[in-house]
Amino acid sequence: MISVVGHTAIDHICTVPYFPERHTSVSTLDHQIFFGGGAANIAVGIATLGEPCELVSAVGSDFPGSVYEQKLDELGVGRRFFEVPDRPTATAFMFNDVGGDQITYFDWGASAIFAEAEAPALEFVHMATADPSFNVQVAERSEFASFDPGQDIHRYTKEQFEAILENINILFANRHEAKQMAETIGTTVHDLAAMVDLAVFTMDSRGCMLCVDGEEKQVPAIRVEAADPTGAGDAFRAGFLTAYARGYEPVRCCTVGTTAASFAVEKVGCQTNLPTWERLARRHEEHFGPIVKR
Repeated sequence: MISVVGHTAIDHICTVPYFPERHTSVSTLDHQIFFGGGAANIAVGIATLGEPCELVSAVGSDFPGSVYEQKLDELGVGRRFFEVPDRPTATAFMFNDVGGDQITYFDWGASAIFAEAEAPALEFVHMATADPSFNVQVAERSEFASFDPGQDIHRYTKEQFEAILENINILFANRHEAKQMAETIGTTVHDLAAMVDLAVFTMDSRGCMLCVDGEEKQVPAIRVEAADPTGAGDAFRAGFLTAYARGYEPVRCCTVGTTAASFAVEKVGCQTNLPTWERLARRHEEHFGPIVKR
């Protein structure tokens, strides 16, 4: 069972011709609403791949009985939810320009409860975006843990990063997050990777870098027609963690994660085009060969 800790959210994804200057406006070219939240995206991705998982998250009064709740039920995602009756479920407002750059505004809503909530002790957990103090508790109490800072990276102190790094087995970060984490701690990205058993740094269209025991291995991305970059990292982590839980070695986990991410970017919305294990395996074989254990 993989537990995933962090946000469940509603995503508003807008396309704009360009990002406006301060005190000016711009008309949107498109506006769509999707299910989201970093932790929920990963949990849905894991469940779609067929691995048992549970979501440790917070929701507002708008969630019970919603279509989102029905989707989690259909996928068999277990839930340990903090329900906050006087707050809405968290909401992300994402703006993509036609050049592919993105700006996100995030309303925590019910997720604010993480700051005062008691964290559970978990056997195998991935910590996604959530309150830093809550994630520190999770890291300290869990048997096996992985972590990615996501869009909440600016909320962490040096001490919180250090506490988490001391208690996790796997660190995930994109190249921007890795650089910011290293700067916050006062070290280099190379030394940051050495602080954990295994580090995976995703690098957009250049694929990902796997760092194990001081050795670096590059895994290329799969080229697809991309409709929306939102959710690629979450899909990568869902694929990686599913493969890891099934006993695959780290490089193979990276190729599985990369393949999962290639599906996510083909459609707008983080959960719109997540693959089953069978669908993923077919594409994986085309680009990396059969998914086999070594």
